[in-house]
Amino acid sequence: MRFLPAIALASALVTSVVPAGAQSWGLLDRALADAVQTFAKAQGALGSSSMGVPTTAYGQALRQLRFVPSSGSGEVQVAFQAQGEGDKACTRFAAYVIPNPAADTITINLCPQFFASGTDALRQTTILHEMVHVVAGPGECMAMAYTAQLQFLATGAFQPVTNYWRQSGCGSSAYRLPG
Repeated sequence: MRFLPAIALASALVTSVVPAGAQSWGLLDRALADAVQTFAKAQGALGSSSMGVPTTAYGQALRQLRFVPSSGSGEVQVAFQAQGEGDKACTRFAAYVIPNPAADTITINLCPQFFASGTDALRQTTILHEMVHVVAGPGECMAMAYTAQLQFLATGAFQPVTNYWRQSGCGSSAYRLPG
């Protein structure tokens, strides 16, 4: 399978930071595998770029946990770090990225709810969404619309984001949800 190197790399990158136990490793690995599968199904309909997200770089980041940005400034690694209950950003998000275009590593910070039982669909959606931030920057509406588009192209449906879409003011943005 094409995503196994990314999963092995992800496991190596989160060894000491994911909440205790192999179960957490498995949750991240499954979310990455599900996200790669969704992207693979949608990729042919995306063109070279969609909604400002470069398809090749996004695919590299998702599959290999590294990519070459459009600036060509050198390879960027993707890492994961688990955050604790006290992380203020985790009160609103399952994960977050603090973009730093000059960095050679961009970290996806995983919040406790990412690892909550019964949230497989949230985990996959979160990985797809946060990879948009890794590759294309901080636009919330862009990340939500791109993620929904990937899921819609792959399955004919997408995870509902109506409340978050409205709270983020995306109705007046340049982005639209599929359907």
